[in-house]
Order: sequence, then C-alpha cells, then structure tokens
Amino acid sequence: MRLDQSRGRKDGGPAPSRKARIEVFGFDVAEISQVRRIRALMSLGHEVHSFTMSRGNMAPGDAPDWPNTHLFHTVNENLPRRAAVVAGSVARMARHRRRLQAADLIIARNLDMLAIAWAARAMAGAGHVPLVYECLDIHGALCRADAAGRAMRAAERALLDRIAMLVVSSPGFVRDYFGPVQAYRGPWALWENRLAAGAELPPRPTMVAAPGGPLRLGWVGTIRCGPSLALLAEVADRMGPAVEIRIHGVVHRHALPEFDAVVGARRNMSFHGPYRYPQDLPAIYGGCDLVWAQDLWQRGGNSDWLLPNRIYEAGWAGCPAIAVAGTETGRRVAGDGLGWVLPQARAEALAALLARLGREEIAARRRSLLQRPAGAFVQDGAEIEAVIARLVGGGTGARAA
Repeated sequence: MRLDQSRGRKDGGPAPSRKARIEVFGFDVAEISQVRRIRALMSLGHEVHSFTMSRGNMAPGDAPDWPNTHLFHTVNENLPRRAAVVAGSVARMARHRRRLQAADLIIARNLDMLAIAWAARAMAGAGHVPLVYECLDIHGALCRADAAGRAMRAAERALLDRIAMLVVSSPGFVRDYFGPVQAYRGPWALWENRLAAGAELPPRPTMVAAPGGPLRLGWVGTIRCGPSLALLAEVADRMGPAVEIRIHGVVHRHALPEFDAVVGARRNMSFHGPYRYPQDLPAIYGGCDLVWAQDLWQRGGNSDWLLPNRIYEAGWAGCPAIAVAGTETGRRVAGDGLGWVLPQARAEALAALLARLGREEIAARRRSLLQRPAGAFVQDGAEIEAVIARLVGGGTGARAA
C-alpha cells in the first residue's frame, strides 16, 4: 500500500503539515545522505533532533550543525560489535524519555537504528508517536540463507509490524524484498536519494566543448565496491592512455584494503579524496565525461535493487551515467535517458562502450541532461511533507507497540 503523495490538496500537492518535532535515529552522524535528510527536514521548518552513532570513516571531525545526541562509536561489518552497541544505546535512551514523549514523529534510518528507536519509544511510554522506518540499503546479512539471516529477517518482520510507515529510496526494495521476502503490506513511500530538498545548490555547469585527450570516467560518492574497483582497474589496463579513471569520495578501506595499491599502480587512475557537498559537484562532474554509476558490491540483492545518489548528482551536473542491465539502476538510466547501459558488468563490455562512444554523442547526451529542469534531479519537499502530514496530521498513526 503505497502512500498517495498527492493526497490532501486540489492542486495535487500534499496537505501542508504543521511544524513537527522530529527525532531522527541515524547510524552515522557524518554520513552524507543522513546530513541531507536532516537538513531537508529543517529547511521545511520542522524542529529536528538526532540520536546518532559515529563510525569515523565518513567525514572525521565534522560536527553536526543541528541538535544531536551521540550514542556510541561503532564500526563497519562487525555484527557482534553492532549488536552490543544497539543494546548499549537502548540503555542510554532511558534518560531521554521526556524528549521522546514530546515528539511528533520518530524516523529511524536503517535496521539497527529502528531497533533502538522502537525499544526507546516503548521504554518512554511513547507508543503514540508514529515510527517511520527509512530503509537506505538491504544489509547483506538479511539476504543470507543461514540461521543468522533467518533470525535477522524475523527481527525485522517483528519491527515492521510496529511501524507507521516504511520509506524506501528505491521501489526495487519493496518489489524485490519487503513485498516477497518480508510480506510487508503496510503503507510505504518513496524518497529517492536525489539532491536534498531545500539545499542551496551551486550553479549547474554550463555546456562546453568536450576537450581532447583521454576519455574521463568518474567514480563518485561512497567508494566501497570491490568489484567496481577491479572492473575499472581492468578497463584502465585495457585502454591505457585512452582513458582516465577519476575517483572522488570517501573510501571504505575496511571493504577495499587494496584501494591505494590498485590506484597507485596505474598512471591513468587517480584519487581526489572527499568533497564538499553540494559545493564541489559542478567541478567534479564537470571534470568527467562520464560517470560509473553501478554498485556491484552485493549482486543478487541490494546492489540490484538500489538507486544511487550519483545518478541524480551526475544528471543534475550534465554528466552521463553508465550502469548495468538487469538492475534498478540500469532500468532508471535507460528509462530516463541518463546515459548508457552495459549488457553485463564486464571490463571488456565497458571498454568497448568507451571506445565506441564519440565526443559528439557524449556532448549531445550532456546537452540533453542540462536542458532538463534542475528539479528533475532534486527531491521535492512535498514528498517529505506528504508523509509528515499523514502521520503527524492525524493519519495512520503508529501501530501498537
């Protein structure tokens, strides 16, 4: 049952929600999609406070510019440690009962934080406060066929029965996982991982003639995909000076321990480090002819279902994307004319495409993207308001705790 986001006004927009007190439970205080979400909520006039973890691999040292309560420092890909942190966070939430009781809405981003938020809400006697589960990724452990995977899915199903709304960043999550695997039939809404609603964006790049020299292929954003790194390195080896691989973003070195060695061994691969969002987007995408948009990290699961932020960033900046057929990303890139789609995630297929594409063909696609309104790639605040209006404005409310 998807939320009708045009419900409530004759002009097709959502009924305006009153200023709401929103508590956001987030898995990393510095993770950029979380920063975007909180700032979007604030730009809509809502009073936002967060309870967050920190991981230290996103933007170390960055302090949130909104009211935040730190819970624990945690680490990636360490399920026993994460389970202990969840339990410890629930215990710490005992001192925040009044804050939860006074909230109008609780948003929990990903499964760990949903467990903490639900338990904290129950301890606070705040079962009247609607709880939203915002799912950004389907963790690989949830797709495992072993006992641990079954236990995690059972825990998630129990929590799904206690939420007021499921919010996903890709329809593939509902079509391929929450519907058939978890048998979820409750209300859901789509908040795609576009550029943030309410963000003050820099001017979009202007169309310029494509320079000579090597074709510049970017890999931008969260850099954590080992198969993508291997594929791009093989393309660099195959094409030599005809291609330049430019990497921008935050590297998850726990997932890519070989990253520096792979990039350092190739003169036509370069790493440019983290970037400021959204200030640096025009320069980054303006410095690329094309961008590699496909996640290959968890094929057959999350990677096939997600829609990455980079396809919206690149489209906004006029940089065509390359994805792989048979994935949600590939379907979106092909369906919306955002770039080109490979039949398979193979280096020879990518190298053949890059060798075939002419400068004029790339320039024509770039021109087409820049002619689209910026709003095609930026989240509409009305999508967020539709959910808030429904839940805070006396809609479905929370299910029984």
